[in-house]
Amino acid sequence: MTYSQAGVDVDAAARLVDRIKELARATHRPEVLAGVGPFSGLFRLSGYRDPVLVASADGVGTKLKIAALLARYDTVGIDLLNHCVNDILTTGAEPLFFLDYLGSSDLSEEAKTAIVQGVASACQAVGCALLGGETADMPDIYGRGDFDLVGFIVGVVERDQIIDGSTIREGDVLLGLPSSGLHTNGYSLVRRVFGVGLGGDPEEERARLSCTYPGLEGTLGEALLAPHRCYHDVLKAIRAGADRHPPLPKGIAHITGGGIPGNLPRILPDGPSAGSGQGLAARLRRGSWPVQPIFRLIQERGKVAEDEMYRTFNMGLGMILACAAADVEAVRAQAPEALVVGEVIAQKGEQRAIID
Repeated sequence: MTYSQAGVDVDAAARLVDRIKELARATHRPEVLAGVGPFSGLFRLSGYRDPVLVASADGVGTKLKIAALLARYDTVGIDLLNHCVNDILTTGAEPLFFLDYLGSSDLSEEAKTAIVQGVASACQAVGCALLGGETADMPDIYGRGDFDLVGFIVGVVERDQIIDGSTIREGDVLLGLPSSGLHTNGYSLVRRVFGVGLGGDPEEERARLSCTYPGLEGTLGEALLAPHRCYHDVLKAIRAGADRHPPLPKGIAHITGGGIPGNLPRILPDGPSAGSGQGLAARLRRGSWPVQPIFRLIQERGKVAEDEMYRTFNMGLGMILACAAADVEAVRAQAPEALVVGEVIAQKGEQRAIID
């Protein structure tokens, strides 16, 4: 018996590492002292007055089932990096370095390389170093064709420039930045609505993904694999256009799993707000931003209730920013796409996110 016969090809793994080294090297910043190859990456932090490290970890979820079904591996790495970058952007942090985990059973070397290429290209776009990671062959853990993809990011922000929502007050304005589609959430529901990625006949499932629908620019599969948008450049422009303390905006919510009701309240201060004996809530106005056709298609085909849609998907808003009414024009000067979608109000009852 050999390790290869048991499902783990060590020689193939070594070849893959060599390919990944080249991809990672193109993302390196001057602070990288050691990247892919040694047992750990080394990164020298310098040039900050009072640095605070910001870390996050996330995955792509069952969107991977759609990618595997269509054998499209070039976008999920982009999804992973952009999701993680967006999470730390909510604090005002700049990304420093990234590590990924790719686990599979029988994924080809070409497919693995395409995934890491996506990670690397997204890293380069935001100046983030791909410092290392793990590519694991796990027969009997992952089923045939299955794989998982997880990322770990570290960024940095000056202590006096941290965005934490603590200064949000009643009357502040909520600005929405459009999403590029579903991003990386809600795919377990989507797959059941359309009958794809459920282990059925692969040809039938692929045929469903090749269908076109009114309003979609391409096929259903293309709409579902649209990469998670990265908000690094637009938020950086907003921060640069209003370089001050406290920073602008006051709070940033990344609309991911749990939708708007599950994420927007996370930026609101806990307890009674300043000058009031009440807590705060966020009120959004339906119709103040466009909801892409893919969401309405899911709702109609799956007979999904409106409230369930908002609890599951981003519904067209990838980020929601809170700022003082007097700062709205300053934000929109740097980000004209930012739409006024609501305001911060005094909380009444249990709800902290109201969509009416």
